[in-house]
Amino acid sequence: MAVRRPRIFSDRNPKRGLKRSRLSVLAVISCWLVVLSTPALSISTLSTPISIQEISATPPPTVHNDLLIADQALIAQVDQDPIDQDLIDHGSALFAAGHLADAAEVWQQAATQYSAQHNGLAKARALHYLAIAYFNMGQWRQAQQANTESQTALKENPQTGAVLLGASLNLQGQLQLVLGQIEQSIDTWKQAAVAYEAAGDLTGKLGAQLNRAKALQTLGHHQQSQQLLERLQSSIETQSDLVVKVTGLRLLGTALQSMGDLEQSQTLLTNGLDIAQQLAATTPHFADQVGAMRISLGHTLAARQQTMAALDQFQAAAAIARQPQSRIEAQLNQLRLLIDTELKAEFRAELKAQQGSQPVQQLLSTLPAQLPTLSPSRERVYATVNFAASWIQVYSAAPMVIPSTVQQGDIAQLLANAVQVARSLSDTRAEAYALGQLGHLYETVQQGAEAQQLTRQAIGLSEGIDAPDLQATWQWQLGRLLKQEGKRTEAIAAYSHAVDALKSLRQSLSSFNADRQFSYLEKVEPVYRELVALLVAGNADPTQQAQIQQAQLQQAQLQKARELIEALQLAELDNFFHQACLQATPQSIDTIDATAAVVYPIILPDRLAVIVARPGKPLAHYETLLPKAELEAILTQLRRYLNPHFFETDQRRLSKQVYDWLIRPGQALFAETQTLVFVLDGALRNVPMGALYDGQQYLIERYSIALSPGLQLLDPQPLNKGSLSALTGGLSEAQQGFSALPAVDAEINQIAATLPATMLLNRAFTTQRLEQTLQKTPFSVVHLATHGQFSSQAEETFLVTWDGRVNVQDLDAMLLPRRQAVNQPLALLVLSACQTATGDQRAALGLAGMAIRSGARSTLATLWQVNDDSTAILMKQFYQQLLETPSMTKAEALRAAQLSLLKQPQYQHPFYWSPFVLVGNWL
Repeated sequence: MAVRRPRIFSDRNPKRGLKRSRLSVLAVISCWLVVLSTPALSISTLSTPISIQEISATPPPTVHNDLLIADQALIAQVDQDPIDQDLIDHGSALFAAGHLADAAEVWQQAATQYSAQHNGLAKARALHYLAIAYFNMGQWRQAQQANTESQTALKENPQTGAVLLGASLNLQGQLQLVLGQIEQSIDTWKQAAVAYEAAGDLTGKLGAQLNRAKALQTLGHHQQSQQLLERLQSSIETQSDLVVKVTGLRLLGTALQSMGDLEQSQTLLTNGLDIAQQLAATTPHFADQVGAMRISLGHTLAARQQTMAALDQFQAAAAIARQPQSRIEAQLNQLRLLIDTELKAEFRAELKAQQGSQPVQQLLSTLPAQLPTLSPSRERVYATVNFAASWIQVYSAAPMVIPSTVQQGDIAQLLANAVQVARSLSDTRAEAYALGQLGHLYETVQQGAEAQQLTRQAIGLSEGIDAPDLQATWQWQLGRLLKQEGKRTEAIAAYSHAVDALKSLRQSLSSFNADRQFSYLEKVEPVYRELVALLVAGNADPTQQAQIQQAQLQQAQLQKARELIEALQLAELDNFFHQACLQATPQSIDTIDATAAVVYPIILPDRLAVIVARPGKPLAHYETLLPKAELEAILTQLRRYLNPHFFETDQRRLSKQVYDWLIRPGQALFAETQTLVFVLDGALRNVPMGALYDGQQYLIERYSIALSPGLQLLDPQPLNKGSLSALTGGLSEAQQGFSALPAVDAEINQIAATLPATMLLNRAFTTQRLEQTLQKTPFSVVHLATHGQFSSQAEETFLVTWDGRVNVQDLDAMLLPRRQAVNQPLALLVLSACQTATGDQRAALGLAGMAIRSGARSTLATLWQVNDDSTAILMKQFYQQLLETPSMTKAEALRAAQLSLLKQPQYQHPFYWSPFVLVGNWL
């Protein structure tokens, strides 16, 4: 008897490709008629909708398992195996129907029975299936135990169990990944690939290798990952079996999509689609592969901002789908993308012209009737929740778009039915997910009591399973509800639980595909900000918050707020790198610099809050009531006016306005301070702090200034000036479409005259020569005078060489040996001709990313490309001050160099001297 091998699947698209057992019509109807015993949604009590953050537009990720594939060789062996398969068959049927807990119970019975019969191979298979069931339920430890026992049984049958070993090792790698054991998973997937190859399963080998490439990238081993992917691509493209080739192209294209190589992902998926369409012309059932390929391609196109092309792929996938689940999946993707575009005015005309009028309304109208046609399964639960989340997003942003035929009560009923389906399947995770989303619906329509009741139920279920992603989501939701009721203490507790859950997810969030990661801007950053806002608000009556004095605030709350700001910086950098690669060490300014003060501004919706840390003194706090939009508008205007083409009076007026908000309220706190260290937030990063003006002088005229992504990432060792050596490189000639920098010759030669230096100029400044030179000699200073760009996207953060570009990941790989050489650290990285990307409000994040990724203790860079001649002068002054005055810190040397320009009439405008910023160690 043939056995349907259970496949590990993702929450977004569970059991893709798995045959489903048919349920009786009566069973379907009974599931549909059961109503959740919660208060009915009272339409009469609805009030005007408020705009809130979307909670979960797509199901939260459980595991990173796109690349887990069915083991055809194993299925073939099971077909030929004379062992009684009744229990395994029964478990497979339950699994296919979505009854994971029941399937696990049956497979546990099978394992026990086969153990009593001393049938090691059958026991190993049953335990492997049991591990898969636990894996899909999010019960990682139980899955690990079952899989380990399966492998132990396999060792007793090394010949007959060879085909199962690859699948078992592949699952082991997935378990290690979700448990944060990434280095171990890399080795395990290497073993899995060998086992698959020995079993003759080339597709399995490909899946294991792609998993390994992703894990390598997660750990920051970009070159190894890239080399492996290149070998895989070559192997796939020369594959003669077109069916295997199509599968390989889709898997590799999806993997590249998750790693940020969108252009190559699009190329491979497009090629795979062409081949899949050719196969479908002669083999009708291959249309399913065409649909899957179109959906993958649609995600890549959407990530590349090719919205119309992505929508075309989703629409085409829905049109050719042979199964309701496939069609609904494509339509839900289409709806989600439409919501992100149609609600923006600039897309409306194009969308209506190409897709007819009101495509969002059409999908919102048609999908509710399709969802109940799905068999009761996890797929149905998640598809329903996905649709409900999209409906809520539209309702919150543009309620007039909601069709009259699908109102709040209809969505509540759909979600209530989804809860009942999850309960009938004993799927606790799906039930918690649906309950929480139903609570979100009640929150959206401002029925707080019902929302709290449902949210607490979802939290209770989430705590009973290993689901920190759900705990983070629903604890945040509970915190919002409690805050709205004015229950500040309880709200802080809920938000704190949400933050703790996010911290536990830190490594996992970087391991999932990009389209399944928590969106940093939507689901991580707001949790931290809202909790900080609660902590600094004090205990006074809300009407008196503007008059709260710093003495009234408890130090414990300020300390927690400060830690949250630093944690937020870390989370943002994790999001920038798409991996949790940073090692944080809590530190205090008391032990670093007795003359410095650390300034933590944080932009909140209605105010600018500032926390100040000074050596040996309590934390201080002050704030300015100020709408976020107004602050960001002034910062954008100031950045534009820091240009000599505008009137200096306008620039100083704006600089003074920001000074009055950020510095003046706490000016007395800095009486004994020599260096101000800013841990900047949001749009404040785009503005040089030294250019703030108090009405008489610039901030740089009073203090040395440094920037830091947080003291937790600081290496506080002072500069050893006695053994400095430099690698200097750059381009004075026009190259790669960038203009010439004639003064670079003088800049590099001046540095060589100041300290021992190796020079790579123009044609010698190639990517390969730079890498070879960096790895050959342990320079303490690397000075690169070349064009470059800082962006909020790591892929768009780069330096220009003679023959190409070095992005932040390339630089990381080049300097990896230096970071590992503890006794020869890179003390200073200078990037003297870079700029932040135009129009990118978070572009300065790329500067922090480059500074962190280089491993340099300090990085000196520019926020915009400044005058070539003035840069050469400033750099000469910086190195002279730094080396000729033994006690001078890097921050003081930079200040002296900036003041030397400010005193020269032709360069006294902030445009020339203010964009030079020191990031990291200022000592």
